[in-house]
Amino acid sequence: MSHRNSFYLTTTLPYVNADPHIGFALELVQSDAVARYKRIVLGREGVFFNTGTDEHGQKIFDTAQEAGEDVAGYVNRHSKNFENLIGALNIDNDAFVHTTSKHHKEAAQEMWRRCERSGDIYKKKYKGKYCVGCESFKTEKDLDGGGRCLLHPNLEIKILEEENYFFRFSKYEKELLKYLERPGVIIPEWRRVEAINFVKDGLEDFSISREKERLSWGVPVPGDEEQVMYVWFDALTNYISTLGWPDLTPPLFQKFWQEGETVQTAGKDQIRFQSLMWQAMLMSAGIKNTDKVVYHGFITSGGGKMSKSLGNVINPLDLVQEYGTDAVRYFLLRHVNSFEDTDVTLEGIKEAYNANLANGLGNLASRILTLAEKYLKESPQVPEKSDLQVYFEILETYDVKKAADYVWERIQALDKKIQDTEPFKVIKTDEKKGIELIIELTIELNKIVSMLQPLLPETSETIKKLIKANKKPEKPLFPRIP
Repeated sequence: MSHRNSFYLTTTLPYVNADPHIGFALELVQSDAVARYKRIVLGREGVFFNTGTDEHGQKIFDTAQEAGEDVAGYVNRHSKNFENLIGALNIDNDAFVHTTSKHHKEAAQEMWRRCERSGDIYKKKYKGKYCVGCESFKTEKDLDGGGRCLLHPNLEIKILEEENYFFRFSKYEKELLKYLERPGVIIPEWRRVEAINFVKDGLEDFSISREKERLSWGVPVPGDEEQVMYVWFDALTNYISTLGWPDLTPPLFQKFWQEGETVQTAGKDQIRFQSLMWQAMLMSAGIKNTDKVVYHGFITSGGGKMSKSLGNVINPLDLVQEYGTDAVRYFLLRHVNSFEDTDVTLEGIKEAYNANLANGLGNLASRILTLAEKYLKESPQVPEKSDLQVYFEILETYDVKKAADYVWERIQALDKKIQDTEPFKVIKTDEKKGIELIIELTIELNKIVSMLQPLLPETSETIKKLIKANKKPEKPLFPRIP
């Protein structure tokens, strides 16, 4: 376990050119579970959890124009959809960054100036293949056999020729390899190997600006009114601008970034941006590197990527409406692999809900609390953090699925104990032994509920209150869905 007194965690920032998708809901919920766990260990003041929206760039500009909307109005409207998702999933974040905010723009410009002072920004004419989906130029190894981007095969590659500013990425090959040597700098380990191989293949300097004439929607380049920052250079700075950087009062940046443990979460397609480009920018600006980046896989459906044209998109807000917040959190945390791709279907979600929440946790809590209300005079006392060490050690690995599996193993074991001991029968023939059994069951349920706090916070709170009051639930915690 980390011995530092403060912990900083951030998700990536999704583009606001489309509605929130289930992949970002996964990233939010996984990150939230870790942040809630860390608050149990370090206290509320010891944790800073950041998220937000990426609001500049060609994709957003184009989408707003296609919709016939003013781009600023479009951004504000769509950003609210992501704030709504945060509320719907009960995400307990400390900050929500808008990259169009005045402070963030100033921070991005300061990052530019620092990299420029290090001699890492230069201007040159460039002609190249450009993917609007990635908002970046592509080399041949980034394209498929048909000459399309591997990540956006549905979009045509554009040939762009213009004069832009470039960042000396190639200068940082040795430093990045040294950074990537650190154990645990990337989780899972095989993504660290990917990052190392990417650097060893050779790094090319990348373009960090666009001509304002072609793209006006961006942060102005300091000292050049005819250029705006490339969206990635601007957006990546959010991880420190959210802490007040470069203004160091209040001292959030010092406490959480400089002195704390810094962790970022991201999708597996982000390795180049989060663990290489952003880290090189930090090196250039003379700022501490991120301690750890945790990469999750994709959620697929029917074996393929979700897309509107295929009609297999699963909207996380619709799921919350149908199943409730904690049920959606449960599914994303336990039935989606923490690091690999996972195939998800609506049928699978319903099946998991009925089997493990309605018939599992909900039924178990109801049975034990019904016995407790009937036979115990008061709720048994139990230490708050007892028996959580093994669980905490799993959460330290960021494998939230493994942590959720551990909790459900305890739930199943407790259910089996009821079946094996039959306290409802024992109490009728041996009251003392029956009461002892019910106390044991209630204490174990309380331990399970403590473990559920980072995963299903509402359910954890509800059951805890019922245990304390020695009351059975008035209605099913998770009504079965036919």
